Amino acid sequence: MSARDHATIKQDIKACALGAGFDVVRFAVAEASLRNREGLSAYLAAGRHGEMEWMETRAEERADPKILWAAAKSVVVVGLNYGPKGDPLAILTRKDRGAISVYASGDDYHDLIKKKLKLVAGAIFEKYRAEVKVFVDTAPVMEKPLAEKAGMGWQGKHTNLVSREFGSWLFLGSIFTSLELPPDEAEQDHCGACHACLDVCPTAAFPAPYQLDARRCISYLTIEHRGPIPRVLRAAMGNRIYGCDDCLAVCPWNKFASASAVLNPREELASPRLATLARLDDGAFRALFRKSPVKRIGRDRFVRNVLIAIGNSGDAALAAEARALLRDASPLVRGAAVWALERLLPRAEFTSLAAETSESNPDVLAEWEAISSWV
Repeated sequence: MSARDHATIKQDIKACALGAGFDVVRFAVAEASLRNREGLSAYLAAGRHGEMEWMETRAEERADPKILWAAAKSVVVVGLNYGPKGDPLAILTRKDRGAISVYASGDDYHDLIKKKLKLVAGAIFEKYRAEVKVFVDTAPVMEKPLAEKAGMGWQGKHTNLVSREFGSWLFLGSIFTSLELPPDEAEQDHCGACHACLDVCPTAAFPAPYQLDARRCISYLTIEHRGPIPRVLRAAMGNRIYGCDDCLAVCPWNKFASASAVLNPREELASPRLATLARLDDGAFRALFRKSPVKRIGRDRFVRNVLIAIGNSGDAALAAEARALLRDASPLVRGAAVWALERLLPRAEFTSLAAETSESNPDVLAEWEAISSWV
């Protein structure tokens, strides 16, 4: 096949992907990068992935597209703009409200992207009879390095992809194909001397530029971490109850970004009241977050996050919400309620409540002693 034929096929695929609603389309070779393989190995060896065991169990596939799918020769990397309409950090000053990451404020982007990817992949198969497989970020694919290699952007000092056109706000997806297509030119790093993303991190999750310790990252803590959030990190979480946008939002390249035309944030998730969220039982949680990525963490982990935010609110009126959850069925929720009350109540009232509660429920006393510093 001639270079001209290759160019025509690439243009055809690009037009198809743009027509399906993607904002940017680039091409990469489906091969492993020694730098990325070594970086992943070092990351896992240091334990910085925390409880994300899936990263370790499928590390070989993640590091090498050929191991994931031997027939792959090229990767079509697509990006979908999800730029917010306003300042995503403005909600952080509203201590009685919960901050939900921009990407999770509407319907689950996995479903949105996969549907579009299947349309494009189907067209590639029909026209060129080439094998295709589609991947969103639930598969063991290192999408950010692939996007960098394809010239879509570069991995910034916060380890996320940065685009000169869309800033930090791109959902990524990929189509692996048996078509052998010439790759696009890789993007260069344009972070320069800037370290705004590192400085803004509330929990100091970046041990060095281009390195992330997920165990300190608020996105990890509120989404992936299954147990009680480490006490030393709780105060720094503020009112962030699902994910964190700080390092993304402060990137200077966002000045070129535009508001998304496809991400439709739900009004009820824009600035939800902590008091309302604390009252969610399992059924109400599932109803509120139907079709939302938030639903996957479950009600107990979510209410744990809400209680941390309540404890950080400084609003004594919210103590009633934490008090009501001292007898919750979930030990995770009860423990977070204890911590919230420790933060909101005067010492004497807190100690009195501990004694009063433990008289009728010794199990709660054990949790107060284990999780709180009330004694």
